[in-house]
Amino acid sequence: MSKGLPKRSEDYAQWYNELVKRADLAENSAVRGCMIIKPYGYSIWEKMQRQLDDMFKETGHQNAYFPLFIPKSYLSKEADHVEGFAKECAVVTHYRLKNDENGKGVVVDPDAKLEEELIVRPTSETIIWNTYKNWIQSYRDLPLLVNQWANVVRWEMRTRLFLRTAEFLWQEGHTAHAEKQEAIDETVQMINVYSQFAEEYMALPVIMGLKSESERFAGALETYCIEGLMQDGKALQAGTSHFLGQNFAKAFDVKFAAKDGKLDHVWGTSWGVSTRLIGALIMAHSDDEGLVLPPKLAPIQVVIVPIYKSDEERQNIAEVAEKLKKSLKKKHITVNFDNRDTHKPGFKFAEWELKGVPLRIAIGPRDLENGTVELARRDTKEKQTVNIEGIENVIEETLEAIQSNIYNKAKQFRIDNTHEVDSYEEFKNILESKGGFISAHWDGTTETEEKIKEETKATIRCIPLDAKEESGKCIYTGKPSNKRVLFAKAY
Repeated sequence: MSKGLPKRSEDYAQWYNELVKRADLAENSAVRGCMIIKPYGYSIWEKMQRQLDDMFKETGHQNAYFPLFIPKSYLSKEADHVEGFAKECAVVTHYRLKNDENGKGVVVDPDAKLEEELIVRPTSETIIWNTYKNWIQSYRDLPLLVNQWANVVRWEMRTRLFLRTAEFLWQEGHTAHAEKQEAIDETVQMINVYSQFAEEYMALPVIMGLKSESERFAGALETYCIEGLMQDGKALQAGTSHFLGQNFAKAFDVKFAAKDGKLDHVWGTSWGVSTRLIGALIMAHSDDEGLVLPPKLAPIQVVIVPIYKSDEERQNIAEVAEKLKKSLKKKHITVNFDNRDTHKPGFKFAEWELKGVPLRIAIGPRDLENGTVELARRDTKEKQTVNIEGIENVIEETLEAIQSNIYNKAKQFRIDNTHEVDSYEEFKNILESKGGFISAHWDGTTETEEKIKEETKATIRCIPLDAKEESGKCIYTGKPSNKRVLFAKAY
């Protein structure tokens, strides 16, 4: 199954592309730039979705759904927003087709032109804030805490499965508040939710921080983000939360009557994560043999593979396996008993290794005699023989150990690949030779940020929330700086 899979050290991009396809996660579609998420890949997204949805609801949010199409005029109402998304928009201009008079299929009916073009949703701030104008009249209607699970379209020329496609799946939260501080608190709360999810479920250590002005979401006053480090030394933005101030409320005239009777514009936030999290999951943990999935997000946490020579042995093993499967399901552990008679055990071992199943159980005739099974961990490749009596607790503990080990390994990788520099030469040398996060002083200007990006392709990933105040000099201009920021090449 993994035979011929490119080595990460030789061609990381090709390794990633091949792994996504061979592990049955996704494939390119007939529509250029769009992907087909296959059942195994979608089941990972479902687990992410389920957990995140629970976390959103625990913080008081409710789900809703808004239109896929947005009138073009809506995007014109917030200047920064339209400028940020204009080049990525797909536009609907007609509403009807007709048969070609020359018999060459169908053509766009020129008489069916829309009075106003519709934009296929790149993000929903405009349509949602236009709706909020009708929903919000008084302080009694606030806070309004809404999330939607949806697809969006951002026209991309250079695509990569999960990481950058023209259409992708995501969630987007949109909230409205009576007070500025309440909106800021919401923004911070949600980036903390994303951080908790990344670390506890994805086993991905992340750095929380603020985006520089040039990297902010179009139309936001502040953008908070979480940044993870992939095994090739590139950063990946895993989630963002935006403090919108009153920008969208003013653009769409969303006002409320405060307790004192005065009218004021509401304060807004928006926040989201997408299916690129699956790309992060792959690139942060997987190896040259295939996927390495953290148990909390693995579609199949345990696979049972029988080893037999006769029908009698197969039947005896099946009875034990089905009983074990039933007891593990009671502990909410997802199990697959791979009883296919069309493939040999070696093929099955390789297939489930490629698909990243955290724990494999092999049962043969001798195991039945001894009352044991063989456990094999995907993360460390370690095998051990354990008694089948009380194995449920052993499996539960082993899955927890795998989850922790995957996280700790990724965290150590980030520590080993985070470098502090004080000169531009050192910055460039490390960027080219090692990659990773580079902590350096910056003078705070967009001009300097752009020059560094032009010369090195590195961007400011974030200004860490825990960055310490310290006097220093910008690595590029030598001007004063009071804290370090994180640079990296990124996806």
